[in-house]
Amino acid sequence: MTHTAMIAVSPPPDLVDIGANLTHESFQQDLDAVMKRAADSGVQRLVVTGTSVAGTQAAIDLHARWPDRLFATCGIHPHHAAELDDAAYGSLREMATRAGVVAIGECGLDYYRNYSPRAAQLAAFRRQLELAVQAGKPVFLHQRDAHADFAAIVREFRSSLVGGVAHCFTGHAAELEECLELDLAIGITGWICDERRGRHLLPLVREIPRGRLMIETDAPYLLPRSLRPAPGSRRNEPAFLVEVARVVAAARQESLEELAVHSTAAAQAFFALPAANG
Repeated sequence: MTHTAMIAVSPPPDLVDIGANLTHESFQQDLDAVMKRAADSGVQRLVVTGTSVAGTQAAIDLHARWPDRLFATCGIHPHHAAELDDAAYGSLREMATRAGVVAIGECGLDYYRNYSPRAAQLAAFRRQLELAVQAGKPVFLHQRDAHADFAAIVREFRSSLVGGVAHCFTGHAAELEECLELDLAIGITGWICDERRGRHLLPLVREIPRGRLMIETDAPYLLPRSLRPAPGSRRNEPAFLVEVARVVAAARQESLEELAVHSTAAAQAFFALPAANG
């Protein structure tokens, strides 16, 4: 009689991707397969980023399709800040009340690209923070090359906001310190996996307290450069969140399991998400 050895296979970690641009055109043809690969990798719940009125509606539509897995933010990215007229604001205000909308944003300031004039960015940022206060929802925050103005405006509103997360944090120690002093959560992407421009984040992530650290792909952007074997496509996708988690965990001298538990708990509490597979 022969005995077949049973190999125990650990389940994948339960991860939440707090920022995925799944309404991007690159996902139009294979989103079902993308979602399956995410689930197979342990990424059951994702927050889909709203960056315009149309993009927010598309994110809400994805929630309707996957109500237990996909959730939406409602906002206008600083690149589109000039589009935030009274009609667009009215649309956002209405959409903020919809099922599946868990945060206001992506909003903030981007002085690196300046696709919208700075005056328009500042005005749009303030209006969306006002909306977050009215809606009683946290804010999903964008900042690039604009930290001083960004921090000053967040400070104006912080006591009235239920919460905020610095999405795709790529700054240095002083900026991290100020974000933490403002009681913001910190979102870390595959930028930390980039040996050319992300190495400074490796020691910094140790300074983020448990409960304030969340992870994200920003898919289809920021493909982790440390992935081996490297994917044939340059498109990032939620399944690759595991690589971000692996690099962050190693930098914090934690196990992947530890990092998964506390970052997922932080995301679930921040966005008021239902339990996985719920």
